[in-house]
Amino acid sequence: MGPYPSFRGIVPAMPVPFRTDYSIDEDELRRLAQWLAGHPGIGGLVTNGHTGEVFSLRPEERARVTRVVGDAVGGRLPVISGVCAESPAEAADHAVAAKEAGAVGLLVMPAHHWLRFGMEPEHVIEHFTRVGEAAQVSLVVHVYPAWTKANYPPSLLAELVRLPWVTAVKIGTREMSQYDRDLRAIREADPDCSILTCHDEYLLPTMVQGVDGALVGFASFIPEMIVELYEAVCDGDLKRARQIHFRIYPLKEAVYGRDEPSGAAHARLKTAMWLSGRLNSNRMRPPIRPPRGEALERIAGALRAAGLLQKAPEAGT
Repeated sequence: MGPYPSFRGIVPAMPVPFRTDYSIDEDELRRLAQWLAGHPGIGGLVTNGHTGEVFSLRPEERARVTRVVGDAVGGRLPVISGVCAESPAEAADHAVAAKEAGAVGLLVMPAHHWLRFGMEPEHVIEHFTRVGEAAQVSLVVHVYPAWTKANYPPSLLAELVRLPWVTAVKIGTREMSQYDRDLRAIREADPDCSILTCHDEYLLPTMVQGVDGALVGFASFIPEMIVELYEAVCDGDLKRARQIHFRIYPLKEAVYGRDEPSGAAHARLKTAMWLSGRLNSNRMRPPIRPPRGEALERIAGALRAAGLLQKAPEAGT
């Protein structure tokens, strides 16, 4: 292993629990981290991802979330912090703060103005280089969907994984023909680079393509099922994998439906965790609101059928 370790297995992207005043509930965050870390097959924990409502957290709160989770697991698992910033200089500042808070890896998201205006490959290389040079920790490339202007084509992915700090790719292409090309480009450029699917809504189809694990918010809700699914795929036991997939499917439909992970889907995920007793609240920071009415009942129904419902659905949080 080189100076920058990789990450494998099932890596949950953690939600952030909030108190009634929308401050971070550190006690509940600590409890959730310890609960997740107690599952065999969990390869790390991610803070400040999209599931962790990174856009709603101030920079100092992002560092605090990482510090709380790191302290809670006490080195038993690597903690990876998301870095979401608009410029290389700002991204480098956030990266250093995350490292000082205890992160041993950074999930580097595209600058979001690229979604509107696009980017050139050299912009992306500079962004990652500034972060890597500043923090000197392992970097995980966050690949956005193929239909966005911030998607990295296979040729750029090959350049990125040759950077010394890049040891893993969180791949969310969401277009299967390009997904296959992306996998091949990464493997050819650096066979040791870890590939983690982030297709919460397409777990089995993307796992069987030959990946090294999954970095998904869904694993914060049902870590035991997703670990079991990945183990079956690794064992080449497609029959067992399909049986596990059939158990996961109704829960996936209740949380994601035909949607990919988004603010609304993360609110449904948090609600499923709350109704199943895996989180003490489904409170989201505004403007995102928890689901109500039919959406809430649909989640409760899926949990009831799976034997996971612990609370009756209510209007409040």
